[in-house]
Amino acid sequence: MTALMERLRAHPRATPLAGFAVAAILLFAVAPAVLSDFRLNLLAKFLCFAIVAAGIGLAWGRGGMLTLGQGVFFGIGAYIMAMHMQLADAARLGNDVPEFMEISGISELPGFWQPFSSAPVAILGILVLPGLIAAVLGYGVFKRRVRGAYFAILSQALAAALAILLTGQQAIGGFTGLSDFRSFFGFKLSDPANRQMLFFIAAGTLLVVVALIRQLNNSRYGELLVAVRDAEERVRFLGYDPANIKIVAYVVAAFLAGVAGALFTPIVGIISPADIGVVPSIAFLIGVAIGGRTTLLGPVLGAIGVAWAQTSLSESFPSGWTYLQGVLFIVVVGFIPAGLAGLWPLLKGWIDDRRKPAAPAPPVEPAVIEEKVEAR
Repeated sequence: MTALMERLRAHPRATPLAGFAVAAILLFAVAPAVLSDFRLNLLAKFLCFAIVAAGIGLAWGRGGMLTLGQGVFFGIGAYIMAMHMQLADAARLGNDVPEFMEISGISELPGFWQPFSSAPVAILGILVLPGLIAAVLGYGVFKRRVRGAYFAILSQALAAALAILLTGQQAIGGFTGLSDFRSFFGFKLSDPANRQMLFFIAAGTLLVVVALIRQLNNSRYGELLVAVRDAEERVRFLGYDPANIKIVAYVVAAFLAGVAGALFTPIVGIISPADIGVVPSIAFLIGVAIGGRTTLLGPVLGAIGVAWAQTSLSESFPSGWTYLQGVLFIVVVGFIPAGLAGLWPLLKGWIDDRRKPAAPAPPVEPAVIEEKVEAR
């Protein structure tokens, strides 16, 4: 083991490659072998949250932007995917409108639904629309130098507004949202093999996202993003526009949230305003904070851990999870700002200090001894 660690230290690029290899083995080999179909599908849901968390880690952890409204972009990707899947199922059954519209008395397909009957258009909308909206919002906000608590409140208000808007739209499911999907781009969702395929897609997407975030963090742009977070006025004095740097991070985070939402819909089988409002947006943030927002893997592992804890503890203590979540957030923000990922460096430093041998007393020169004897 010691020899292996020495080799990894001698080759810095080998460490991340080894980490990705271990993660790939755990996700693609170990998890399907040891987890039941239900638990594997649950893990796939958690991986979607981890994708959102990776984007928040870039925008908040590296850029200092407290993004309380990621549910907006998550919801855009999720609803576009849901609309396409509903239209595909309706076309397969020979219906003009999805079944929930027939039940609600809607006989004609609304105009904003029609483009998403095409799979390429739906995929393009998922990949482009969240980032485009984030670019427009970011330009209006960051160019006006809105930051800190004001930006956080504004982003949270957008999430609340979108949830309220969707709740009142019966043409898009209203309060109950969209559900009862039968297929995913021609693959039957009732087939366990196809459900496992969705898990593999989510796992592969997460690995690609982590690699992308790592590349951004280690690039010159990543250095500029940290500089904007720590000393925005100095960056402006050096000739860079901090607004443009922030917009890029905000757009990347929105893009990742949209992709995660699109994967979430077929995996979970339902999307509703309750999944994209203020509470889910804060839950994303709590996972990132607990895991360690300034690290690469902290947001990912924190999001998975918090989601797993919520699912496990909610089964035993349905009313206690919300309070525990709040306590965890307060403890981390107040006492462990670096999150759980920051505990290891502190523990390692403490262990190294304990292992260091006591410094020997400095030798006393003979001349000093003679002076002390004569003084006596």
